[in-house]
Amino acid sequence: MSTFVLLTITGLGLAALYFLVASGLSLIYGLMDVLNFAHGAFLTLGGYAAYLVVQATGSFTLGVGAAIVGCAALAALMETTLLRRLYGSHVPQVLLTVGLLLAVTALVRQVFGSDPLKLATPAWMNEVTEILGAPIPNNRFLLILVAVAVYAGMSAFLARTRYGLIIRAGVENRPMVTALGIDVRRAFTLVFAIGGALAALAGALTGAVNNVVSPEQGTSLLIFAFIVVIIGGLGSFKGSAVAAVLVGLLQQYANFYGLVGAGDLIVVMLLAAVLLIRPQGLLGRATA
Repeated sequence: MSTFVLLTITGLGLAALYFLVASGLSLIYGLMDVLNFAHGAFLTLGGYAAYLVVQATGSFTLGVGAAIVGCAALAALMETTLLRRLYGSHVPQVLLTVGLLLAVTALVRQVFGSDPLKLATPAWMNEVTEILGAPIPNNRFLLILVAVAVYAGMSAFLARTRYGLIIRAGVENRPMVTALGIDVRRAFTLVFAIGGALAALAGALTGAVNNVVSPEQGTSLLIFAFIVVIIGGLGSFKGSAVAAVLVGLLQQYANFYGLVGAGDLIVVMLLAAVLLIRPQGLLGRATA
C-alpha cells in the first residue's frame, strides 16, 4: 500500500511539473496560434536566473521571483521585436523560435559551461513527509500546490478579467476588437509575457527538484511539454492538465511495475494512440 501511495503522489508531482512546463506553451498556441519553440529557452533561462540570484542572496524565493520577472520581460521583448510581424506565418515562426532555442542553449553553455550547476534550495524541500507509511519528498507537494494555483489563476484570468476577455475576443475577431478602439497588440504581448513567466517558474522548480540546472534542461523538458500538449489537445489549457496527470502517473507506474524504460515507451504509445484515434487531442477541437 505504501508503495502505491508513494508512486501515486510522486507521479502527481511529476504531472504537476509537466503541466507547469506545458501550460505556457499551450496558452500561447491556444490564444495566439504560435508554436513557440523558444519556450524551451525560457525554461533554461529561468533555471539559471534562479541559480544566479540564489548564489547572490541565498534566497530561493527571491531567485524564483527574479526568474519569473526577467523571463516575462524577455518574452514580451521577443514578441514585440521579432514575432509580431510573423503572425499567421507558421514556417517563419517555427524557424525563428527554434533558432532562438538553439542560440540561447549555446550561449548558456558558453557562459556557464556544459556541466550541471548545483542549485541551493531550502532544507525543508529535501525532507520527506510520511503519508500512509510512504515517505514523500516535500518538493513534490510544492509542485502540486503550484500547479493547482497556476491552473486556477489562469482559468480565472481568462474567464473573468478585462484583459482575459480582450485576449479571447481578439483571437476570435481581431479587426472587430481593434475597431472598438482596443489595442489588441498590448494584450497579445501580455500573453507572451505570461508564457515566459510560466516557463521560468517551471525551469526554476525543475532545478529545485533535481538540485541542479543544466543547459539542456529546456530542450529535454520541451519534448515532454509538446507530448502533453498534443495528447491534451493543442491550445486546450484544461486538456494539458488532464494529459499531464495521465503522463505523470503512467510513467511512474510503468517504470516501477514494468521493465526499465517502460515509462517512456508507454507515453509514446499513448501519444501514438491519441494521434491515430483522436488527432485533435483528448480535449482539443477538431479543425477542417
